[in-house]
Amino acid sequence: MKASLFALALPAAASARFIEANEVNRVLPPIDAFLEKVQIQAPERYLIELSPGETAWVTEEEKWQLRRKGLRFMDITETSDLGTFRAASKATPVFPEKMQLQTEIHPMLGNLSKDLMKEHLEKFTSFHTRYYKSDYGRQSSEWLLKTVQDTIKEAGADKYGVKAEHFKHSWGQNSVIATIPGKSNSTVVIGAHQDSINLWLPSVLPAPGADDDGSGTVTILEAFRVLLSSEEAIGGNASNTIEFHWYSAEEGGLLGSQAIFSEYEKKGRDIKAMLQQDMTGYVQGTLDAGKPESVGVIMDFVDAGLTAFIKKVIEEYCEIPFVETKCGYACSDHASASKAGYPSAFVIESTFGDSDQHIHNTDDLIKYLSFDHMLQHARMTLALVYELGFTDFEKLKSDNDMGEL
Repeated sequence: MKASLFALALPAAASARFIEANEVNRVLPPIDAFLEKVQIQAPERYLIELSPGETAWVTEEEKWQLRRKGLRFMDITETSDLGTFRAASKATPVFPEKMQLQTEIHPMLGNLSKDLMKEHLEKFTSFHTRYYKSDYGRQSSEWLLKTVQDTIKEAGADKYGVKAEHFKHSWGQNSVIATIPGKSNSTVVIGAHQDSINLWLPSVLPAPGADDDGSGTVTILEAFRVLLSSEEAIGGNASNTIEFHWYSAEEGGLLGSQAIFSEYEKKGRDIKAMLQQDMTGYVQGTLDAGKPESVGVIMDFVDAGLTAFIKKVIEEYCEIPFVETKCGYACSDHASASKAGYPSAFVIESTFGDSDQHIHNTDDLIKYLSFDHMLQHARMTLALVYELGFTDFEKLKSDNDMGEL
């Protein structure tokens, strides 16, 4: 910035008139005069966390440079206290040893629709970008909220108190939270992120974000739609409240999910489990590597008990196996829940190494995705949220404690 200002000022220096020795110099040096009128502002800086306890102040452009190098982080500028309120109350969560509700769940799995997922994803990727600071990002969030609300009304679930609303953010694109009240305020959360990004020029270039994370967005939306067909669920008979979250600004450093779980932590919300679905549609990398199609289960920076339960869900309700993989620190929104002290897990389309390489640019398109594969993620999501939604965690913990005596 300074260099360009100096370049602008150079012609003025050449035309400055000669000052007589006995003349009072009332002419400021041209560069100083110019700079006096122009206030140079340093770019805004953000505090990021690259690993537990490892932080740095960076500009927004430096954020994208890190992302282009494959490094992930949490932007903790506004949420540096996340995790401090529950630090003393963390307890080892307990999850069921086996599936309990096959009779109720298996019939619902057949109602999951690839056509609806495709229809929703075609619309979602039609926005020029879903970059969280853009007006397109605001528009896509408005469309998503309306779609979720329409899904609730079409199921008649609004009459039972099921609702969807924005969780508002200062940057313009709001997160979306859908709530199915249960018998208690203890809550099971299913999440995906709604924003997309082109890491080269986020505010300008297209970012269709079909796989990252349009696929996860429509996957959990379809699981939500079919869940609403259960009168037991929408009627408030589940042991726990169920929430579906579509986070804003994941690409900016998990901003939306951090804001939500920071509020939940401060309010003392009891989150029993949180599952993130980020990229659920790409399978070609796996097939090209000569490996069987599978669901990728993240094994690092997740809750071990919940992750073990998810494996059992996949074995019972999916038609393909799981494969273990790792993704590093802060690789998606489950990290925000985990940092707040809540059991979280993350499932992805494949091993991390075989996942979609078209992301974060103009080429993240539907043509590369498999809706059959997304259907397997929808089956897993629906089964997991139903099994855990109807789990009496207090009784489960009591029985587990008795068994240890």
